[in-house]
Amino acid sequence: MPSDSALVALQQTLYTSKNPTRRWLHCTRRDWILRALEKTAAQSCKRVLEVGPGSGIYLTALAGLFEDVTAIDIEEAYLRNSRYIQDCHTNINLLIDDIKCSKLTTGSFDLILCTEVLEHIADSPAALAEMHRLLKPGGTLIISTPQCFSTLEMTAKIALLPGIIQLVRLIYQEPVIETGHINLLTEKQVRHQLELAGFHISENFKSGMYIPVLAELGGATGQRLEAWMEDYIRGSIIDWMLWTQYYIAKAL
Repeated sequence: MPSDSALVALQQTLYTSKNPTRRWLHCTRRDWILRALEKTAAQSCKRVLEVGPGSGIYLTALAGLFEDVTAIDIEEAYLRNSRYIQDCHTNINLLIDDIKCSKLTTGSFDLILCTEVLEHIADSPAALAEMHRLLKPGGTLIISTPQCFSTLEMTAKIALLPGIIQLVRLIYQEPVIETGHINLLTEKQVRHQLELAGFHISENFKSGMYIPVLAELGGATGQRLEAWMEDYIRGSIIDWMLWTQYYIAKAL
């Protein structure tokens, strides 16, 4: 597994990548999450929990939208990387905590944000059940996770193999490391786990069309073609090809 510092460095690179497809894939996800947060903040939510803040890409926005922000992670490296954000916002609290068995108080939060985390947790049903416990009745969960059989995840199984990953790094000229994805889920599985945990899904979305070779060598033109294809297949029987699935769910 890559080191914590390598994972932080990777996350900081993704949103400014020189590769148009790589940058678009991650910025699209970020922008969807930010719009969902803004919409939720307008509903008078005050206390928010972010599970797995990573490089802290959402912390500044959360601090500006909500009165009280708590971010938890089991890895000190991620929280340490976000200390400078906490220094600028007195309403942010960073804690070491495990979402599968959290020390936080039941019914503490109006909103929980959990983006690109479930795929790193083997027991995702336990994590979702704990998020439900931490939310107030009627509270909101915003979540995103990769689709199991998306073209990107399937290609990554080959691209990250020893020997091939070195070639991929030469092509991108940026950090490329193992994803650490140990729990990739289909849409059916995510829906089932959310419902089992006591959530009602109020909104869902998918994004992230990745076409091997075109993404690496097609430049901006290739990215525009991928965006066109994404719009074309979204909502169809083959939208399992898209990389990321998003849900907004209410705690019953």
